[in-house]
Amino acid sequence: MNLLIQGGRVLDPASGTDRVADLAIAEGRILAIGDTPAGFVPDQTIAAHGLVVAPGLVDLCARLRESGQPQAGRLSSERAAAAAGGVTTLVCPPDTKPVLDEAGLVEMLHYRTQIQGGPRVLPLGALTRALAGEVLSPMQQLADAGCVGFGQAEVPLVNTQVTQRALQYASTFGYSVWLRPQEYHLGKGVAASGPLATRLGLAGVPVAAETIALHTIFELVRSTQARVHLCRISSAAGVALVRQAKAEGLPITCDVSINSLHLTDVDIGYFDSRMRLNPPLRQQRDRDALRAGLADGTIDALVSDHTPVDEDDKALPFAESEPGATGLELLLSLSLKWAHDSQLGLDRALAVVSSQAARVLGNGAGPLAGSLGQLTVGGMADVCVFDPKAAWVVEPAALRSQGLHTPFSGYELPGCVRATIVAGRIAFAA
Repeated sequence: MNLLIQGGRVLDPASGTDRVADLAIAEGRILAIGDTPAGFVPDQTIAAHGLVVAPGLVDLCARLRESGQPQAGRLSSERAAAAAGGVTTLVCPPDTKPVLDEAGLVEMLHYRTQIQGGPRVLPLGALTRALAGEVLSPMQQLADAGCVGFGQAEVPLVNTQVTQRALQYASTFGYSVWLRPQEYHLGKGVAASGPLATRLGLAGVPVAAETIALHTIFELVRSTQARVHLCRISSAAGVALVRQAKAEGLPITCDVSINSLHLTDVDIGYFDSRMRLNPPLRQQRDRDALRAGLADGTIDALVSDHTPVDEDDKALPFAESEPGATGLELLLSLSLKWAHDSQLGLDRALAVVSSQAARVLGNGAGPLAGSLGQLTVGGMADVCVFDPKAAWVVEPAALRSQGLHTPFSGYELPGCVRATIVAGRIAFAA
């Protein structure tokens, strides 16, 4: 289908493009930015006057399940939520059922085909079999099946020797390893250690749970030179360590969740289970450091950490409730809010959810590498058209995800998505 997006502000952080222009799409690719080629006849035209035409968002952490249980329609509903949020590519952690290891190859191949008609899903393979024990998964087989990297989701590796072997193997074949830095024994609490957790009687997770894990990971990276992506940094001390490691030249990248970027432990209030999240919400000094780290490039990308949780699992006492929140439809707006609060430009807000996130994927994205998260002539036509001046109120009942719990319920947020195009096809139109 030939598609013409007419009169919008084309803003591409990767190339520095920021101008009012038409964008022509043919056969799933961007045909031209600016003057349309002679003979080009659009089958459909999207009027984008006053709107921003940006690269489709790349979300590095979005789960497509309900409390870990696959159900009919689950994939389509969460992909619909992604499209409504301007997300055209998302990375799915391996903690599905079945786990994305050799036993979950059929599931993985199913994800790999989810391109036509909606956001594409790039799976992470399990680093160890069933995300448990000390037996490494067959990484080469999983990479051939379409995995863009390997991780443990929320299951920390207890045995450092297993972690070392995994990084050695990954380094040999050029695979990236995605780890959430969390020391196993210290990370068993339900809220961040501090005065609030003490007052509420909640088991705390100290900052040391993150920093000890980071020190271990960095030592192993020094010895193996494996590429490691650190998932959802949550503390000021963690940001400082990542900054030092990058200055040293270690091959690492990292991300932060929309929850940690905007909320603190005070938002837990009186045991509000919507704030039961992993990693737990920390203090204001941590949130401020995360915002500054994202602004100065220490943190590479912003992620939704989308985890749909059903009503029964959230309607429990705080410590017993299922951690997680819906986030796909909030990613763009919360990135815009962060940039506005930090007095940064629109290009910076888009970069952390498009081009910079795509760079984290690197060669793991296979044929898509170098095409995701940017608007280039001849590149994949993944586009998000949104109104930066429009605001909307987060009403959980109106969200498309089957997980309707969000800590941002009732917030008024900037930026309304008007259209999402994936590989030249309209996946969402307001």
